[in-house]
Amino acid sequence: MGVREAVTSRSGADGSRALRWRWRTATIAAGWAFPADWALAEVDDVCRAVLGEGDPCRELYRLGGARAEAGAGLAETLLDLAALHAVLAQPPGSTGVVPADVDAIPARMLRSTALGWGDVMSRQAASCSADDPLSGLATPAYLRTRLREVYAEARALGRQEHVLVLVSLDLSRTSGWSRVVAMTLLADALREVFDAGETVASIGPSVACVLLRRDRHLARAVANLRVLTADRLAVDPHVAPTGPVGVRLEELPPTCEDAAALIARLGRSEH
Repeated sequence: MGVREAVTSRSGADGSRALRWRWRTATIAAGWAFPADWALAEVDDVCRAVLGEGDPCRELYRLGGARAEAGAGLAETLLDLAALHAVLAQPPGSTGVVPADVDAIPARMLRSTALGWGDVMSRQAASCSADDPLSGLATPAYLRTRLREVYAEARALGRQEHVLVLVSLDLSRTSGWSRVVAMTLLADALREVFDAGETVASIGPSVACVLLRRDRHLARAVANLRVLTADRLAVDPHVAPTGPVGVRLEELPPTCEDAAALIARLGRSEH
């Protein structure tokens, strides 16, 4: 009896949680760079699907797409899939590091996940939408455009007048639509506090940021954001496990290229 049968023998929810925990452990051990962004609603769907009797390819396709939307590359996405496959193939009671071998992934699993990832990347390249469809915040692509404009302005002025306000939620204890609801509530608070032309963008599954000009009202706006976000999250009991919102100022680096790299890193490394 393998891990699949061992965890299936538990109750449905317990078995899914056990598989999820072992999968995450194996993925991080294999080199997943940003543990905070691993947990997605689609992960839970895949766990339920592989423990059931049906074909999990549809759920794997959606997971591949969700990984692409969260900023994971194809190699990283397939490494995660390899970790899942390795965990499922382990005998019950096994301990230690589970080796993730991409070359060992069954063709159907590999194809479904890669197609999901590729289809999302193709749509993103074709549409280049300026707004995130769920939160309504600006996309990372639009933020990069604004950064180029800000740096051009700074060169003309001889000084940098803009700063980033980084806002993050710890969604590690939430799953499914609770994560979406939490980020939607955060987006509402951001738009209410920063409503004078600032660029408010989603840069990761649990991270947003504001690009704005530094002025004497900045400290008050940050304090208001902390209070308002806490109030919004407290209204919905399903998002209570998100914990306190993290808000901090982030200085812009010397070049626009450095700023783009900073945004990409912050979007995946924050809780």
